[in-house]
Amino acid sequence: MKVLLDLQYLNVATTGIKTYMMELANAAVTYPHPDVEWIFSHDPAKQSADQTFKGPQSKIQRLNYHLDYFRWKEFQLPDLVKKHHPDVLICPDFVSPVASLPCRRLTVIHDAFFWQMPNNYPRWWRTYFLNLIRKGLKEQTEIITTTEYAKKSLLKYLKKKNPISVIYQAPKTLMNGVDSSFLDQFQLKPKGYFLHIGTFDKRKNLSLLVRAFSEFLNRENPDMKLVLAGGAGQNTQLNDLPAVEKLIQELNLESKVYLPGYIRDDQIRALYDGAFAYVFPSENEGFGIPILEAMGLGVPVIHSDQPALVEISGDAGLVVKTGNMQDLIEKMILLNSDPELRTALIQKGTTRAQDFSSKKFIEAFHQVLFSN
Repeated sequence: MKVLLDLQYLNVATTGIKTYMMELANAAVTYPHPDVEWIFSHDPAKQSADQTFKGPQSKIQRLNYHLDYFRWKEFQLPDLVKKHHPDVLICPDFVSPVASLPCRRLTVIHDAFFWQMPNNYPRWWRTYFLNLIRKGLKEQTEIITTTEYAKKSLLKYLKKKNPISVIYQAPKTLMNGVDSSFLDQFQLKPKGYFLHIGTFDKRKNLSLLVRAFSEFLNRENPDMKLVLAGGAGQNTQLNDLPAVEKLIQELNLESKVYLPGYIRDDQIRALYDGAFAYVFPSENEGFGIPILEAMGLGVPVIHSDQPALVEISGDAGLVVKTGNMQDLIEKMILLNSDPELRTALIQKGTTRAQDFSSKKFIEAFHQVLFSN
């Protein structure tokens, strides 16, 4: 069986979709199946390193990217199908070509955010992108998604009766070095800070976390710090970074809350290794990769009761009511004051993380590939 994996979107992907695509490509190589020949549309490392469309962009640059993306999906990718004659085409970035293709398709739709939270996206862009998604769900197209929660959400919004399979992905591999000096830059002590890693999208509830942390300092441990690593939200409507920065100033937390921006994998590993706990107060997630990254590295997790996060963490996380600041404060205090609870969460988390390996990720894809 020939399987063509579309990796073009790696030239702009920066968050969970990037991890998904990279880990899928790596797993395909690391755990080969004797009856599967993988064909990559691009070299993963080179495409991920491409800076052409990354960083601050003008309207013209953004338009050029959308034209480049459209040209790839609707012309170049179908030509690649004609060239290689794959049995299956996998598009891991929501969109499959509109054109009819002589092969089976697996389209990965990671979540239902575009339908659930329309106000978070520019109206024209959302309309355009949803149109691309729907038109790509053609003959022989099956949908892959990330959790049972995401599947339930997609069934609500997609009118076409494409079959949907849930495949749990693997978290990012963070075993290639640790930049321990990174912690010294911010005078971070081992087990002396709460951690969150991810973009400053409004749905992440990071302003709520900052307010809860401020109260935690007043009531429990004035020496603790908070690290919020990651870049701005993906567009003006999504971006909560300016509000978080303003809130930090208003609460006089400049010496307590650190915003290092986007950081390398060896710096991410250093932050996990030194963290007291990972806090994930998000109001909506399709999966929750940082939960597994943290648990796999022995960091206890506090997370909202958002369904996907509960599904992924099992009973290995400390759960708070979504959007409830008082509950979040109390859980942060509880974890700080109860060493036995922290130890138990670490043990449960380490065990839970083992259920989401690269091998299991690719084996689940193999199962779907050979299901027909």
